[in-house]
Amino acid sequence: MTKADIIDKIAKSTGVEKVQVSSIVEAFMENVKGSMASGENVYLRGFGTFHIKHRAEKVARNISKNTTIVIPAHNVPAFKPAKEFVDKVKESK
Repeated sequence: MTKADIIDKIAKSTGVEKVQVSSIVEAFMENVKGSMASGENVYLRGFGTFHIKHRAEKVARNISKNTTIVIPAHNVPAFKPAKEFVDKVKESK
């Protein structure tokens, strides 16, 4: 499912124009990205949590050049689905 599919389904189920739904979806995604960029987690009850995982500095190997490189510590975005989300997916089969 793409973002366009999501917008289309929301527009059909709510009766709101696609242009408005599109701007709402875009605003939602921008707010999630902005919150996570500033270090805040985003909690959506019944859906899941967008949170930040910290990756420690590590030493890796470049096999083709036979050298070692240092990968600096960094943060990565992650998503943890809520229990209801997981249960719904499990029982769908």
